[in-house]
Amino acid sequence: MRAAVVEKAGGGFVVRDIRVAEPVGREVLVEVRASGLCHTDFTLAGRTPPGYAPPVVLGHEIAGVVTGLGPEAHEFAVGDHVVGCLVQWCGGCPACLDGRPYQCTRPASTLRDPRHGPRLSRDGWPVAQGMGLGGFAQWCLVHENQLTAVPPDLPFASAALLGCGVLTGMGSVFNGAKVKAGESVAVIGVGGVGLNTVSAARLAGASRIVAVDVQDGKLRRAQVHGATDIVNSAAVDAAEAVRELTGGGVRHVFDIVGTAVTAQQALAMAALGGDVYVVGLAAGGPGLTLSLPRLLLEQKRIQGLIMGSGHPRRDIPRYAGLCAQGLLDLDGLVSWRIGLDEIDAGYAALRDPDVARVVITSF
Repeated sequence: MRAAVVEKAGGGFVVRDIRVAEPVGREVLVEVRASGLCHTDFTLAGRTPPGYAPPVVLGHEIAGVVTGLGPEAHEFAVGDHVVGCLVQWCGGCPACLDGRPYQCTRPASTLRDPRHGPRLSRDGWPVAQGMGLGGFAQWCLVHENQLTAVPPDLPFASAALLGCGVLTGMGSVFNGAKVKAGESVAVIGVGGVGLNTVSAARLAGASRIVAVDVQDGKLRRAQVHGATDIVNSAAVDAAEAVRELTGGGVRHVFDIVGTAVTAQQALAMAALGGDVYVVGLAAGGPGLTLSLPRLLLEQKRIQGLIMGSGHPRRDIPRYAGLCAQGLLDLDGLVSWRIGLDEIDAGYAALRDPDVARVVITSF
């Protein structure tokens, strides 16, 4: 099959013919129809992180059709439309049994037993599979726990976004913060994840939704998705602007960027007793310095959220249903559809503030 392979850190994506194994155990073979470009994969492609040493096939926002099943896979049937998710969960540890698969203590149980050989290989040598998915390819071979069925009438390009950007952005509002109607929200960074955070805040009935970014194009798009106010933090003091707009700060702040600077901004934007949620994590940067007296006296809370504290099998169908009802516009997030050999150009396009998401639809 054709796959975009990272052969050396920082060397970009090169399309190669590689071999995908037959499914064993609880593995499912999926013909990939759409694969989204997430910045996390771009970051991994420039490094050599543990477990993903080149050669590696990245890509974790996938949607496709089931074409093969291992003998122990019982969750799906050939022909089902599915969405992949990078959350690797065993289903049997205390966290999974408690409905917290994003905190699974045995994620390696979703990987292939080495006795069966690698899932992906080239010229007899193993090719690593990013996040258990490896979705920048014509097919992906994945443990059934990393897949969720979706309605067959949901467009593949839109469906691909559900397993990462949508799950993270919307889940941060619904599962992490549990935003209530009438509460106020600020979202720092309104790219793909941030736009879904804005949409979720709108659906939750937030009274004020302040979008904060350094690019006017992204801020205009955030207004389309439900932001009531916008702040360009490259032009003004963002925390001061948010406090002025809201009369003292907001109840919930979502830091989608994840730097020391944006986290400090988020704490300053939060009202007395407000909550800050760190959703993104930018590469590198210094740690966050906290004033314990201020944290105590202002009664604020700061919490990290992984994948929107989401349960893929519960939340992905819910968000797909919102699309079907016309309450969530994922088609509008897909700015550019590309071929498998255009990944480098696709990531370059994401630097354009008028481009929301780029999705591979031709393999």
